[in-house]
Amino acid sequence: MFNVKRLVLAHFWLAFVAFAVALVLGEWQMYVRSPLHAWLTHAEWYYRSVTAHGSAMAYVLPTLVAMGFGYAITELSLKRPLIGIKWAWASFWLVAVGAVMAMTPVAMGLASVLYTFYPPMVGNPFYYLGVVLVVVGSWIWVALTSINLHAWKRDNPGVPVPLAMFASTAGAYLWAWTAVGAALEILLQILPAAVGLTDRIDAGLSRVLFSWTLHAIVYFWLIPAYIAYYTIVPRAIGGRLYSDSMARISFVLFLVFAMPIGIHHLFADPQVGSGFKFVHAIFTGMVSVPTLLTIFTVCASVEIASRLRGGHGAFGWLKALPWRNPMMLVIAFSFVMLGFGGAGGLINMSYQLDMTVHNTQWITGHFHLIFGGAVVIMYFAIAYDLWPHLTGRLLASARLVRTQLWLWFVGMIVLSFPWHYTGLLGMPRRMSFYDYSDPLIATVGLPVIMSVVGGAILVISGLLFVYILARSHFTPRQDPGPYTFSVAVHPPTRVPVALNSFALWIAMMVGLTLVNYGFPIAQLLAKGESVPVVRMGDQQ
Repeated sequence: MFNVKRLVLAHFWLAFVAFAVALVLGEWQMYVRSPLHAWLTHAEWYYRSVTAHGSAMAYVLPTLVAMGFGYAITELSLKRPLIGIKWAWASFWLVAVGAVMAMTPVAMGLASVLYTFYPPMVGNPFYYLGVVLVVVGSWIWVALTSINLHAWKRDNPGVPVPLAMFASTAGAYLWAWTAVGAALEILLQILPAAVGLTDRIDAGLSRVLFSWTLHAIVYFWLIPAYIAYYTIVPRAIGGRLYSDSMARISFVLFLVFAMPIGIHHLFADPQVGSGFKFVHAIFTGMVSVPTLLTIFTVCASVEIASRLRGGHGAFGWLKALPWRNPMMLVIAFSFVMLGFGGAGGLINMSYQLDMTVHNTQWITGHFHLIFGGAVVIMYFAIAYDLWPHLTGRLLASARLVRTQLWLWFVGMIVLSFPWHYTGLLGMPRRMSFYDYSDPLIATVGLPVIMSVVGGAILVISGLLFVYILARSHFTPRQDPGPYTFSVAVHPPTRVPVALNSFALWIAMMVGLTLVNYGFPIAQLLAKGESVPVVRMGDQQ
């Protein structure tokens, strides 16, 4: 049963078209601020591009992938038609209209505020209204996910919720709560200034509210990738999932620890006291626990696949893995990039070490390895795995798929490693130009050019990905058979209530968020400090 094929395809195609455009913009940004290009006559074009690139990659792409994949999971794992399909289409159109509404003022130069908004800069109100529509559309998906799960549990009392559905619901609940911070910032702080009701804004409070969203949104990006780790990869490479319970624990721990950690992004902000910065640093360290559990469980699942293929020995089983299987390449590449990116994150979470790399190219390298590397390559895997079931046709070419994945991995390494290096040298991020004739800056010229080359490889890979998907609509028809998720070595017949529902974990998520953010927000509200609004574009 797969009645939502058109709905899922609509989400994926809009997501990947936005991704392709944003990818080209990202490469252009690196080129124009490299030694290969003279200074831009109008530097504001650079910040338009950064805002469009970041907004598409941070909001549009992951939201649409999570929604489309989530709808597929709901039908395929619960084995029943999606409840509320008309609402699902309405949510899609809200996201689509919101994306266009937000990008239009950005393209016109009226909202070059970057995807993090950066008050006291304030852009055209339609940019923020477009972001709000994207969020509202995604909240409809959250509601539908919850409704469908509740209906299934009512009809199947005591039965373990399928792991894919359990994980997708965890991601939906995480997103519903983490988006509240940015929503409060936009509705209470930014929009009143954008429409002219006030000419002052509390920039410190705005940044704290956005930090509520800023890091937890990373785990919203990650969860579809983690779902693929657990429920697609073991099956695709001919193995079994090592532990269903371990997977459930990982997803509920993301709910608990992903939220109350965002102030580690504000270590350099004087508005927040050092005590709460320390608390958020501790919780940031805790969020590594579900990732380490995932690495162990998935590596064990991969080993099981090898043993089933005849692999033996302490390390000899590595040779027996199906390395020509694109899904095997994906998991290997994703884990390598996750490892390097996660190691960089340990630096960022340290109050002392963060001072060295704060707002440098190191940060750019870190989050591109995590999102653009480990996460986006799993988005490719999700699309490749679902495409024959969505279209009823074979993928265009396994060889092209492998080539595309290799190009993405190599391109991301060549792109991001020089960023880490130049960041350690103190090269700031988000600047439209550098004077490479200055001897102090000239030393970073070659690494910057290497990043441009890496970006070009990524553009080729991204466009090849879109080409493979498009061409696969015209390959011979073939029934792919029923879609299945990975089966655990010991499939659960019963699981503890805490690992089959979310009430406890949602209460902990909300409680810890309110504890970790309540005092800093109350303190800033009591101070009531504000600064003049800086209007962007022709409003300046």
